[in-house]
Amino acid sequence: MAEAETTTEVEATPDPNLLETLADGTKIKRRVARQRACNEPLKKNICAGHLKRWYEFGDDVKAHLGPGGEVYRCERCQTLYLPNREETPRTGTLAF
Repeated sequence: MAEAETTTEVEATPDPNLLETLADGTKIKRRVARQRACNEPLKKNICAGHLKRWYEFGDDVKAHLGPGGEVYRCERCQTLYLPNREETPRTGTLAF
């Protein structure tokens, strides 16, 4: 008798904050409200690297996001994050 093939593959749920992936494999995600650490899943845990404001991005990122965009990058896995739409932009100068 032939045994029935069973598939035990579990489909990974897609990240709702993932916008796109660049040609070199860099992911572009949307930040969650008040997010300060990366939430990209790695082998067993999440990355949890700090998100830093990134000013000197290359031409491929400028083509996707524009030259003056507010971009954050994880210091560990280099995932790019765009600001949350519900938060006020942090691009202005400090007002005292």
